Amino acid sequence: MSTHTNGTNGTTNGTANGARDRFGASRLASVGARPMPPIFASPEEEREFLKFRLAQAFRIFGKLGYDEGIAGHITVRDTVRPDCFWVNPFGKHFSLVQPSDLLVDHHGKVQIEESGPNTLLNKAAFMIHSAVHAARPDVNCAAHAHSIYGRAFATLGKELDIITQDACAFYNDQAVYAQYGGIVGDEEEGKRIAEALGHKKAAFLQNHGLLVATDCIEATVHFYISLEKSCQVQLAADAAVAGTGRKTIKISPEDAANVYSIIGNMYGGWFSGQTQFQLLEAEEGVAFDLALGKPVSVKKL
Repeated sequence: MSTHTNGTNGTTNGTANGARDRFGASRLASVGARPMPPIFASPEEEREFLKFRLAQAFRIFGKLGYDEGIAGHITVRDTVRPDCFWVNPFGKHFSLVQPSDLLVDHHGKVQIEESGPNTLLNKAAFMIHSAVHAARPDVNCAAHAHSIYGRAFATLGKELDIITQDACAFYNDQAVYAQYGGIVGDEEEGKRIAEALGHKKAAFLQNHGLLVATDCIEATVHFYISLEKSCQVQLAADAAVAGTGRKTIKISPEDAANVYSIIGNMYGGWFSGQTQFQLLEAEEGVAFDLALGKPVSVKKL
């Protein structure tokens, strides 16, 4: 959701409800001046921040246990070359990804001169993410992983029930890709996934896992974590009512829409996602100084 002065990166809402809802009713959740996404002087300056932020996102996923061997990927659209995106190199643990890894264009060609030493590309990552980025100019960051509860829920072939306040963030903003065809290895499969996602921010890939796509890294990280937890909650709730003859109580469409307008928009995702990065920076003692345009040491917990 960051911006630079001679253009805009991520100012179009990736939700089902259009760009007008980027901020939605999020102002109702606070009193006082709200923090806003950073503004950059140039695409080059923004690129350095995004590369650092993406590496942080992988470390957050690694800390939460979203890794599964070599599976999973997060991408962010490059601000200097919008036809390219940054992605993790194949075979590298989430927690070890560095800001220099890995630039690839929408045709699957690794940009060797601008990438890190490991230039091995996960073909499935390219097929899924290139299709999403191409179909959705508003999507600047997309994440797919084989996290446990999302993977379990993806076997059910259904959308998330809106049974909690947090699940309201996905009200009318989720999809199911119901065609499992093995490991994604061709462009047509990637295109079908992008078509199933449509203009929504989250999708369940049948027998596979979760996909979240938004306009910034922070929102993608937050909504992925929230979706994974919502899957866990629903699996637990459904198990609790099984055999009792009862059903979980669903939130009404009106209330779900109202809550969505506050927590389901891109600003809400960006703001909520800040907390994950704040904790990581406090634990690692490294943060990106926007004034200096580079990482600096900060006080550790």
